Amino acid sequence: MSPGAVVVSGRPPVRVRLLVIGALLVVGSTTACTTADDDAATSSGAPDEFPPTEATDPPETDPPETTPPTTPTVTATTTTTTTTMPTRSYDFSTVDLIVEQFVNDRTLTGAGLVVVDRDDGVVFEQYWGGFGPERVSLIASASKMIVAGVLMRLDDQGVLDVDAPVAEAVEWGAGNPDITPAQLVSNSSGLVGLLPNPGYAPYVCQFLPQGDLQSCATSIFTSTGDDDDIIDPDTEFRYGGGQWQVVGALAEAVSGRSWAELIDDTYVRPCGVDSLGFNNHWTQFGSIGFAYPAEFDGDPGTLVDTANPNMEGGAYITAPDYAQLLLMHLRGGRCGDVPVLSTDALAQMHSDRIGNVYGGSDGGSGYGMGWWIDRDSGRLTDPGAYGTVPWLDLGNGHGAYLVVEADASTGAALAGELFGPVADAITAGRAGSTSTSTTDGS
Repeated sequence: MSPGAVVVSGRPPVRVRLLVIGALLVVGSTTACTTADDDAATSSGAPDEFPPTEATDPPETDPPETTPPTTPTVTATTTTTTTTMPTRSYDFSTVDLIVEQFVNDRTLTGAGLVVVDRDDGVVFEQYWGGFGPERVSLIASASKMIVAGVLMRLDDQGVLDVDAPVAEAVEWGAGNPDITPAQLVSNSSGLVGLLPNPGYAPYVCQFLPQGDLQSCATSIFTSTGDDDDIIDPDTEFRYGGGQWQVVGALAEAVSGRSWAELIDDTYVRPCGVDSLGFNNHWTQFGSIGFAYPAEFDGDPGTLVDTANPNMEGGAYITAPDYAQLLLMHLRGGRCGDVPVLSTDALAQMHSDRIGNVYGGSDGGSGYGMGWWIDRDSGRLTDPGAYGTVPWLDLGNGHGAYLVVEADASTGAALAGELFGPVADAITAGRAGSTSTSTTDGS
């Protein structure tokens, strides 16, 4: 067993091909917004999102007035979950060896892995190198399923219809009258995506901590600068970009709550995930590139306060807290006894929307709402540019959260080595049983 360990017990759909191609496109096609120093900074790996290297503040225009919601905002009840520890014995020694070897070979700062089972809760939690359960990490695009969940909760509450045009909910939605929230969170809105040009000028406010979500989304959604580049919704998969910033502003407008309050209502209090938060870190540290910003060093206090958090890649959280969100997805949308999302909402998030609605695909993979879907295995993933890889195996009733503070290709490589061994350990553990014990938060 490696020092510092805490133990309580095919073909991966991670976006390696997309991210590597994206990295090449970024380096080759963003000359107008990339400096020579930035080119050197981008050589460490391939991202699934990358901010512009030059930016100006978004236009300081006030967003149109929106009508306050007539549906009362539903707030969450604070809960502390106490559950039994696994009733079965799980052997993750093979997983331990794989990660330990990988961390050593790549000279990583560390790694963390938490595995959850639908029935037994947390069945494995371990850290390597300098990581531990209290370490807060920036998770980049692993933020997307969290954002999509906020939107689906508002749909559950009747505050928003994800299949109705944004224009029916906010005045600035008239800028693209046919786009729906469901299209936004499935990267199918027709707006310009993150690649090949992350520094796309009409959407640059998404990477800036200045301003607020409403003014940024208004700027994006009503811009005439993208008229030659947008296409009809539900005709092509375009990953990431300003469409996600629109989601956050829409959620704020229809609920009458700030994004921070929505995160608190949806996840923090119901699920006890106190470490979860959002910011807009992309331009706050000296160098901008694909590698993890070491200056963050597990401390959200290093970030300036912002009313314009980055939706598609601005979340930070500890490994145990993210694992609780995965467990919620496995347990019918409930954290303990508190409902967070309906089973219908989960079904929409987990289904291959781009394939079902318009026959879309990306490198042979599908996409739901915030989740990549491997069409061979059915595995769901939501990987980020810094190497974080959460995944769900709904058929086998388990999930896992892997965190490394590196880059997308590093996380993808390690996750690819772990998918099989983690599933094997779960299957083997279910074949036997041991005595029970109790703990909090599993």
